Amino acid sequence: MDTASGSASNPHASDDPSLAHSAWGDRIFRALLVLAALTAPALLVALLWQLIHGAAPAIDAFGFSFITDSVWNPVAEKFGALPLVFGTLLTSFLALLPAVPLSLGVAIYLTEFAPEIIRSPVAMVIELLAAIPSVVYGLWGIFVLIPILKASVYPFLQAHLGFLPIFQGPIYGPSILSASLILTIMVMPFIMSVAREVLLAVPGAQREAAMALGATRWEAVTTAIVPYARSGIIGAVILGLGRAIGETMAVTMLIGNRNDISASLFAPGYSMAAVIANEFNEAGFGSLHSAALTYVALLLFAVTVLVNGGARLLIWRMNRGSGQ
Repeated sequence: MDTASGSASNPHASDDPSLAHSAWGDRIFRALLVLAALTAPALLVALLWQLIHGAAPAIDAFGFSFITDSVWNPVAEKFGALPLVFGTLLTSFLALLPAVPLSLGVAIYLTEFAPEIIRSPVAMVIELLAAIPSVVYGLWGIFVLIPILKASVYPFLQAHLGFLPIFQGPIYGPSILSASLILTIMVMPFIMSVAREVLLAVPGAQREAAMALGATRWEAVTTAIVPYARSGIIGAVILGLGRAIGETMAVTMLIGNRNDISASLFAPGYSMAAVIANEFNEAGFGSLHSAALTYVALLLFAVTVLVNGGARLLIWRMNRGSGQ
């Protein structure tokens, strides 16, 4: 009673300086969080504006035909990005064809079948592979991968599958297929790491329920675990695709850097990131050549946004359909 009456008789008990200081601290902390949250979209808008501003002369000169033309001649100031877009999308798609099943298989093995003694070491090695700089992959591809492919793999493919147009023509070494294979090696650690974490996050009740119904371990994986984690697995694949689309140095060193569209995978090609890396220093500041390269960068930005946006839409529709 004495405590209650003392509190009631002191109307300024809530005016504690420490409480007021805490309230100001909360406001400052909230303002900093809001500022940090707004930084990312602000940087994105600034980047987009700079790309559009830099590419404006090329947009005015070529318009939409820049995407459909194939001529890239800086001397004559004729620029077309179709081979660049084709090379970027083709190498990324070919890289994912072997990377997705291999990465998913490794992730499933590590989470469901591997002995405990090797799970952590193998996971650590995978993370180390993801941290290797791309230029190191490129050098390894030039001095190790391409000689092996040119001496044995490509002649084998041509001898047994040469009736297909994609395996016809002279074997150069640096080519679309070589760049795709180095991209496969580079994106696999990213897909494996994310897919492994997603599978580890699947509740144990999913496994136990499938096993209780008489399913084998493999049946539990295919019917209960992987379907539960499919949204995260698709996210891992899209992360790998984004890495493949934006990769620069390794692709530049192995793709051959020829502005051409060929039906053969043994032929050299070009990519959007590679042409920017090769020619940006040579293009004069403010020239049409520089604007064309900035236009290519804008296209690469648009392709990345479309791919990620499509992936988000796909994941949303899958989650909506499954009721998750």
